[in-house]
Amino acid sequence: MYDYVRATAAKLAPFDSFYVALLHGANRVRFPYGYEGAVFDDPTSHTYGPSGQTAWLVKHRQTYRFAYDNGAVLNAGMSFGDTRRRSADAVTVPMFRAEPGSRDVLFGMVSMHSYTAGAFDDNAVRSFEWLTGLLARVLTREKEDAEAFLLLLPGGGVSRTLTSDHVIEYMAARLSEIHGIARRMVEEAGEGEGGGGLLGPDEIVRLCEQTQTELMEMALWADQGPEQRFLSLTEVEQRVAVLLVNGLGNQELATEIGRSPNTVKAHLKNIYRKYGMTTREQVAEDVRRHLAR
Repeated sequence: MYDYVRATAAKLAPFDSFYVALLHGANRVRFPYGYEGAVFDDPTSHTYGPSGQTAWLVKHRQTYRFAYDNGAVLNAGMSFGDTRRRSADAVTVPMFRAEPGSRDVLFGMVSMHSYTAGAFDDNAVRSFEWLTGLLARVLTREKEDAEAFLLLLPGGGVSRTLTSDHVIEYMAARLSEIHGIARRMVEEAGEGEGGGGLLGPDEIVRLCEQTQTELMEMALWADQGPEQRFLSLTEVEQRVAVLLVNGLGNQELATEIGRSPNTVKAHLKNIYRKYGMTTREQVAEDVRRHLAR
C-alpha cells in the first residue's frame, strides 16, 4: 500500500525522499516506511519536542510547505533520509481520522522532499493532499477492522495490549517465509541454468523491508494506558504516583511533597479515581510500566 502511494506521488512531482509517519502516545512519532531515492530507509521512531515539523502539524493541523518559512520548521526537527543534505523543497500532509464526539484526530503524516528548490507547485500539493486523504481513509478502515476483529476473540477483545507472544508469533511466521525463499534459491541454483526462473535476492530484500515496516506498525498496538493515565494526573499527583513506586506510606509521602497527611489522602483518592483502581499497589505497578517505556 505504501509502495503504491509512493509510486503515485512520483507521478505528481519528482522527489528525492518520501516517508510515512504515525503518531504514537503523547510525544512519539514512528516512521514505518521511508525511501531515500530508490533505497529503503530503516524504520525508526523518535520523541518530538515543541519545535520541528511534527509539533507544527499538531498545532496547525494543516499541510506544511517548505515555502511557508524557507524550511525553518523542517530543519528544526529530526533529519530524514540523507542527513548530509538539506531539502530545498518539501510538503508534508497530515492524516486525520474521525472520532465520535470530538474533532478529527491527527494520527500521522506523509511527506515528500526534494533537493531541488520549487519542486512542488500548487497543483502537485493539492493532488498530494488528495492522495494522502485516501491513505488516511484506508488506514482508518484497517484500524476499525482490526478493532472489530478483536471483539470476536475470547473475552470480547477486552485487552488490546501487544504482548511478547504476539511479536514472537509474527517473527516466527515471517522468518519461516524468508527461510523458505532462501531454501528455494539454493535448490534452484543447484539445478543450474536449466532449473528455470531463479528466485532473485530482491524477493528476500522485499520481504525483509515489509517485515520491518509491519513491526514498526505493530508497536502502535502497544498498550498506551499507563502513559495516558499518568498524563491525566496533575503535577503534584504525578509526583505522588511516582513516590508510590518506592513503596512510601502516607506519612512519608507527606514529608516528601511538603503537605499534610490529609492532603496526601486527597491526592491518593483523586489518583485512584483517575486510574480506576482501588489500591496503591495497583497504581504503583501501572506507574512502573509507564516509567519503564
